[in-house]
Amino acid sequence: MTRVGIPRALLYYEYYPMWRTFFEELGAEVVISPPTTQTILTAGSSRVVSDTCLPVKIFLGHVLSLVNQCDFIFIPAIRSVKRRVYNCAKFLGLPDMTRAVIPESPPILDIDIDVNRPRRVLYRAIFQLGRHFTWNPVRIRKAAEAAWQAHLNYYELMSRQALMPPQAIELSTDTQELKTGTFNDILTPPQASIALIGHPYILYDDHVNHRLIPRLQKYDINILTPEIVKPEILDENTARLVGSAYWTYEHEVVGAGGYYLNNQVNGIIGIMAFGCGPDSLMMDVVRRQAARLQSTPFMCLTLEEHTAEAGIITRLEAFLDMISRRRRTEKQVCV
Repeated sequence: MTRVGIPRALLYYEYYPMWRTFFEELGAEVVISPPTTQTILTAGSSRVVSDTCLPVKIFLGHVLSLVNQCDFIFIPAIRSVKRRVYNCAKFLGLPDMTRAVIPESPPILDIDIDVNRPRRVLYRAIFQLGRHFTWNPVRIRKAAEAAWQAHLNYYELMSRQALMPPQAIELSTDTQELKTGTFNDILTPPQASIALIGHPYILYDDHVNHRLIPRLQKYDINILTPEIVKPEILDENTARLVGSAYWTYEHEVVGAGGYYLNNQVNGIIGIMAFGCGPDSLMMDVVRRQAARLQSTPFMCLTLEEHTAEAGIITRLEAFLDMISRRRRTEKQVCV
C-alpha cells in the first residue's frame, strides 16, 4: 500500500480530515508526523536562513521527520480559497522550498489551489493528484466529493460541540463519522470564558506556545476559538472591522477578534509568530478595536523559537489575575 506523509504543521489543522479522506478513498495509507518537539524545530531551523518565519521552520522539521517513513509527502501550494483573497507567500512556495532545502525528501505531491482561476484548472489539478493512485476518473471524483463532505462535517463538528481542531480530529478518527455528520450538542461551559485568536498552527502546537491551552484548562477556563464560530459570522465581523478581507485566513484573527469583542467573553488572547507581517497588521486591528470598546481585556503573545516558557507563564498568570479581579468587581457592583 502506498504511504502518503502529511506534516503536522501549517494547514494540517485546517484540512487534515479532508486530505486523509481523499487519500484513503484512493487506497493510500496516511502517515502523520509526530507532535512538534525541540528536535523537530531545530532540524527545520538548520535548513533555512534565520529570517525564515517560525511556522515554516517547524513545517520543514516535520517534513524531515517523515523522511524514510512514507512513499510521498503531500504539500499543496494554496494560493487562494476565496475570490480576490490571497494567501501568505510562504504557502505559495512551500513545495518548491521543501524540494530545495530537503533534497532527501520523498517525492512531493503538490497541487496548486487558486479559486481565482477557472474551475476546470482546479478539477484538472485534483485528477492529476489522484492519478498517482488510480487512473479511474470516477474513483478520483468520488474521493474528492467524499473529502469535501468530510471537510464540511469537520467544521460543523467543531462549531456544534465547541471543539478545538485536535479534539475534533481525535473524535473523528473514524472517517465515517465525518461523512455522516452525526454530532451531539454543545456542552455547558465552565466559569470564565477566554477566546484565543490566531492561526491553528500556532494555537494548537503545544511546543511552540508552551502548552498554553492545557495551562488555561487547569484554571477551569472555557476556551473559545475561531473554529466554533460559523464562517459566515467570521466573515461578517471581518467586513465590519476592515471591509473586504485581503488575506486568506484573516477571519481567524480579525473576524474572530471582532466577534468575541462583542459577545461577552472575559478576555481575549491573540497569538502570533514573530516577524509575520500580515499577522502583525491583523492583530493590531483587534488591539485597536479592543482599546476603543474598553469592554474586554486583550493580550497579544508573540512567539518565536527562543521564547522563554517563564515569560509566557508570567504574562498568562497576570492576565488571568486581572480578569479574576475584574469579575469580582463586577459582581460587587451588581450586588
